Amino acid sequence: MRARPLLLLSIAVAASFMSGLTAHASPVCIKERTPFAFSEDSVRWTMSIAPGSDCIQGLRWSYMQIFNVSVVSGPSWGQLAVVGSGFRYSAGNETPGADKFTLVISGKSRHHRGTSILEVEVNPQ
Repeated sequence: MRARPLLLLSIAVAASFMSGLTAHASPVCIKERTPFAFSEDSVRWTMSIAPGSDCIQGLRWSYMQIFNVSVVSGPSWGQLAVVGSGFRYSAGNETPGADKFTLVISGKSRHHRGTSILEVEVNPQ
């Protein structure tokens, strides 16, 4: 029975340590966010981000389900990770200029299934 309090204590210590490693996400990094419709459509978003910052952005609108998000072409300067039904873009500390990446999103919007292509243009702040 003594192992349970020790386990809880070790989880609390790990959580307090990890809180010091939080990312610095830009509060409003997506400047232009046009909805996509899963109708084999293609939309463009514009992002503005400071060097050394992260942009964490969900892709789901209230009336849709997202089944899969995949990277078609990754960024040249920053790092991109698909996180659930969204993405996280991390700008390098010294961003040399504009960047871009493309995602394919598949899912269901109300009653029809399909895919959409999302092209994101990244501009340094």
